[in-house]
Amino acid sequence: MTRVLAVICLSNFFAASGQRITEPVLPQIAADLSVDVQTAALLATAFALPWIVAQPVFGPLGDLIGKVRVIRFNLLLLVLSTLGGAFATTFPELFAARVLAGVATAGVMPVGFALTGDLTPASQRAVGVGRIVGASMAGQLLGAVVAGLIGDMVGWRGVFTGTGLAMLVACVLVFVGLRGTNDKSASSVNVAAVLSNYRAVFANPLAKVCFGAVFLEGIAIFGVLPYVAPLLVSIGESRAIIAGFIISGFALGAVAYSILVPLFVARVHPRWLMVGGAVICTAGLMTFGALPPWPVQAGAFSAMGFGFYMLHNCIQVQMMELAPHARGSAVAMHASTFFAGQALGPVLFGLALPVAGAFLSTVAAGILLLSVGIVGARLLYVRSPST
Repeated sequence: MTRVLAVICLSNFFAASGQRITEPVLPQIAADLSVDVQTAALLATAFALPWIVAQPVFGPLGDLIGKVRVIRFNLLLLVLSTLGGAFATTFPELFAARVLAGVATAGVMPVGFALTGDLTPASQRAVGVGRIVGASMAGQLLGAVVAGLIGDMVGWRGVFTGTGLAMLVACVLVFVGLRGTNDKSASSVNVAAVLSNYRAVFANPLAKVCFGAVFLEGIAIFGVLPYVAPLLVSIGESRAIIAGFIISGFALGAVAYSILVPLFVARVHPRWLMVGGAVICTAGLMTFGALPPWPVQAGAFSAMGFGFYMLHNCIQVQMMELAPHARGSAVAMHASTFFAGQALGPVLFGLALPVAGAFLSTVAAGILLLSVGIVGARLLYVRSPST
């Protein structure tokens, strides 16, 4: 299991590395493709939106034909779509490339979580999930920083080219590393079985709590990310590498939590992890909204990442137990609702920003996130104090 977990972490690392590559160079993309910043910010929606459609397919498909097959296919698609983005000459072409990249990532990261759930004992599942989250966040950290660095040096097209080539190397390693893995799949697709799995997931009354919570999380946190670089420009900082550093702070906080997750799981009840995580994340979010100097913004994003995954990891653990025999389907719905929030968040933040400003917009997002932490903690863990 150690080898497979390492390979899953690798696949999620490189899949996640392409997730935030547009945000640090958003002003460059807008200028080069002759669109305004609000339109360019929709690239985040283009990436997130396919998860809503793709996950209800990839999750059960992984249960039925094999999660390893699904991961391998989508890694290859991710390489092709990322490299293709470098050659886009119009905004619709780049938008389409990001849609395909979103589809592919939807078939790598959540399916990897489900495969880990299949192969990991329940007592070790929170730690396993935390490790994969850490690998994913490390990928986002490196992707954001490198995107900013390459963007300042050679432009946004170089960002897509470099990321795609790195993904190609990872694709080969994952193909080899997952050979011989038994992922407990059926031999053929059965539509009736797919529907039965989803019925089993939603038969659990906690399903609506888990999925509703991550939908609101996605709106509250990820709506602001595409606007980091434009807001920096508004206070006189136009370097893409600085935007990359700030965005990577979120991933850095998540990596820190993944390292400390065994300690937290052993010593702190999940209810308090959820509430505490929401408080920390909200404080970081509102600090960023005040638009302090960029080093303070980077620290605020690190706090956001730490607090967010303290909250989110507790929801993930409960989600994996909604229907253990249909874990792929549960993860699919989890990812779909989470990324539905991520797709809607940039649109809502883009509407709020000109009217309310950055600070009041982040205050509203913080109130929403605090509600998720407090209400979610009570509903998900109040009946299982020994969990």
